[in-house]
Amino acid sequence: MPHPVAVVLLALAVDAALGDPPNRWHPVAWMGAALAWGRRRLARGSPARLLAAGAALVVAVGMAAAVAAWGVTLAASRLGAAGLVLEALALKSTLALRGLADAARAVAADLERGDLAAARAAVGRDLVSRPAAALGASQVASAAVESVAENLTDALVAPLLFYLVLGLPGAAAYRVVNTADAMIGYREGLLEHFGKAAARLDDVLNLVPARLAALALVAAAALGGGSARGAAAGLRRDRARTASPNAGWTMAAMAGALGVTLEKPGHYALGGGRAPAARDVGAAVALVRTAAVLVAAAALAATVALAR
Repeated sequence: MPHPVAVVLLALAVDAALGDPPNRWHPVAWMGAALAWGRRRLARGSPARLLAAGAALVVAVGMAAAVAAWGVTLAASRLGAAGLVLEALALKSTLALRGLADAARAVAADLERGDLAAARAAVGRDLVSRPAAALGASQVASAAVESVAENLTDALVAPLLFYLVLGLPGAAAYRVVNTADAMIGYREGLLEHFGKAAARLDDVLNLVPARLAALALVAAAALGGGSARGAAAGLRRDRARTASPNAGWTMAAMAGALGVTLEKPGHYALGGGRAPAARDVGAAVALVRTAAVLVAAAALAATVALAR
């Protein structure tokens, strides 16, 4: 078995079994802390200065993460089986499928209990950045389903592909860019210029992964748990209706697969079905898991074929 395949399989198994470690031990939390430190010190001045400072911050933290990941790879190459485990644990830190599923299921459980306040708090804390205090139950469910669909790309497909193509440094650098986009990549307000480089770079890096993730959702729907025809139709019709060039792909496919309308008021409405409910959050998690298996299987099969 090629080494990268073994690393990916072990990393996926660890993620599925254990989820994420506490923040104090999580490399992505360290990346976030470095980005926050830089933002506090650099996010001031003219638009041109903000643009340059934001780009420099992302490049600096990304390079630091890539160098650290290269060091882990080098150490792992000298440790035999223990090195395989070390590299897999490092790769796992860039994956977050279990954490995504757990957060979404918690929102669904709150909705099923009728505890709208708790569901609002959970979706706003763990899944989306939009204000959640005034959302209705169907809007909370929509936000959760949207996040699950969009994060199939960020939490699994993209870091997996970057690892298989560029090794652990590639996955680590991708995770820095994606984290920076979440933290500072706003399209308006005070951080618009400071986060522009992070936002645009994240768009570029996710162009291929987002489209593969969307196709995987269509295939997952065909295997059960949704409508493949609806997913394909939604993908064709609605994929360009979001401001992001990537998010609409997976969200449109998910809306069509579930037969619901996913809406962020004032921004977009994807699909033409009923309003989503708590059960749709669980269905979205199941579809994303199936899609993740399909993507991983295809990527690993390609890796094995190329290694021959």
